[in-house]
Amino acid sequence: MTESNTDPNRGSFIVFEGIDGSGKSTQIRHLMDRLKTLDLKCYETKEPTDGPIGSLIRQFLTGRIKTDDRVMASLFAADRLDHLLNANDGIAGKIGSGINVISDRYYLSSYAYHSVSLPIEWVIEANAVSAGILRPTCTIFIDIDPETALARIKKNRSHTELYEVLDRLVATRQNYLEAIELIKDEENIIIVDGALDETVLADLVWEKISPFLLIDRK
Repeated sequence: MTESNTDPNRGSFIVFEGIDGSGKSTQIRHLMDRLKTLDLKCYETKEPTDGPIGSLIRQFLTGRIKTDDRVMASLFAADRLDHLLNANDGIAGKIGSGINVISDRYYLSSYAYHSVSLPIEWVIEANAVSAGILRPTCTIFIDIDPETALARIKKNRSHTELYEVLDRLVATRQNYLEAIELIKDEENIIIVDGALDETVLADLVWEKISPFLLIDRK
């Protein structure tokens, strides 16, 4: 595991992971509200991004166009590098300048989602450059039963995307757990129960990530 962030000139990088419907967006909203209340420098982001590669990925996810799984995995890896290094809003630069970055997904998502149809070793290698540039200060994995997640998706959306079917969610959750086991000694990964009441979970998340933030950083 890596150590808590003690560099006063560097922001923390907090990543939220989980299958679709796990409640990541809700928990990120709670965390951002808390960080802003404390007047901490923070920036919220997500993957796939709103950039040109991320926009193409979203067309594949909605089924408007189709492609091979290897192409999709490679696009996610490319979008991730742009997310890190983009001259206008790259997150590596923001963290280096003291901004805390909160991201909805990072390379652990690729490990879980793309290894359903591809060897996980291939997926890890495809994302090795991103991992070499920036690893999360800590990752919050919101674990939830796939049936519950799918029920949430159907309740809150008028349509589902490519990966939002039960058998895919079941396989992806299992891949998350296996990927976490592979990298648990290299990274700070915290597993929390997505079935908890959202405010209870928000308090638990704050308790878990507080050691990785310098609360007095302005």
